[in-house]
Amino acid sequence: MRGPALPLARRAGAGLGLGLGRAAGQDPGQLEKKAKGKLQKQICQVVLDHFEKQYTAELGDAWSTVRDVLTSPWCWQHAVLLNRFSQSPGLESSLAEQGYRPAFPAALPYLPAAFRCYSRAAPGRFPAQKHQPGRLKEYYLLNAASLLPVLALEVKDGERVLDLCAAPGGKSVAMLQCACPGYFHCNEYDDLRSRWLEQTIESFIPDPVINLITVSKLDGRQIGDLQPEFYDKVLVDAPCSNDRSWLFSADPQQAVLRLMQRKELSSLQFQLLRSAVEALRPGGSLVYSTCTLSRAENSDVINLILSSCSNVVPVDISGMARGVSQEFTFLSGMQQHELLVLPEKGRAWGPIVLWSWFFSSVLAGDRNLVSTCGVRREKQKGWRQAL
Repeated sequence: MRGPALPLARRAGAGLGLGLGRAAGQDPGQLEKKAKGKLQKQICQVVLDHFEKQYTAELGDAWSTVRDVLTSPWCWQHAVLLNRFSQSPGLESSLAEQGYRPAFPAALPYLPAAFRCYSRAAPGRFPAQKHQPGRLKEYYLLNAASLLPVLALEVKDGERVLDLCAAPGGKSVAMLQCACPGYFHCNEYDDLRSRWLEQTIESFIPDPVINLITVSKLDGRQIGDLQPEFYDKVLVDAPCSNDRSWLFSADPQQAVLRLMQRKELSSLQFQLLRSAVEALRPGGSLVYSTCTLSRAENSDVINLILSSCSNVVPVDISGMARGVSQEFTFLSGMQQHELLVLPEKGRAWGPIVLWSWFFSSVLAGDRNLVSTCGVRREKQKGWRQAL
């Protein structure tokens, strides 16, 4: 069995502070008043105008509801993902007292018993925990929709897993709540974000499990060549034009530059996804996700991959969508292998987009799926010139 193509740097020491959240227990009215007072100053009008034009065309009537949530931070919600490696006896009862309930029902196709996440309809955050070297945090605060790509990937014990664009580390932590991979590679190219990732892992994962984790700062576009056909599961949570954060760009000039560079992101995303395809073993599974509504960064990138690789087989994730339909709002008209979470008041999760596929060893033109156990994926003749 082929191992990693080169030695990768192990987890380093402490890095950036996470700075998560304001304390729970603040009066919602005061929180809303405070947020509204700053709203006009915070929203970047040039970004909002750009989104208004683009998303009205792409989402139609759904955009007005999404816009109301994205521009109203006082209604944003945060879920609490419990850390199975650092359990607190009174934590779940404390969450229940404050109106938190399990965020995901037991009816999901894949929901490991150790995976426990809580949310509530009311906005605000549970108190954040500061990073303390040598002490594990008990929970991670996050947007509940960001856990859907993790559940779609269905990581199992002993598998070789790659989180291609891992920082800040929430999805890596979530995958480790589901299973214990035999080899877990967390990659982050950006130096600053890589240190953030390292600290997240240090804050949530004990030493015995950390020994199974490799953290690298490789260019994700090269990993497919460095470790071809090596991984059982790959998550590509791609760099994207994050709609929530871009709307509150503090520097208008930076916002204009971001919007100018936005069209270049789809090329990067395609190259990262193509690398992930090459890194995946025959029969392995891949999930692609972003936190933008942009069609150019979502369905256009996916269609490019589907037309460039004959061995891509979409996976039906509509069962997962049905299982969480009470907790999340999805854009209608999507295909069975794709989901787009639309935030709305009371269910202010997302935006998150995800696609799921696996790879077969079927040759081009052969429509019959065959077992890939022990079968090496047929080498592609070469990628078509998609970009």
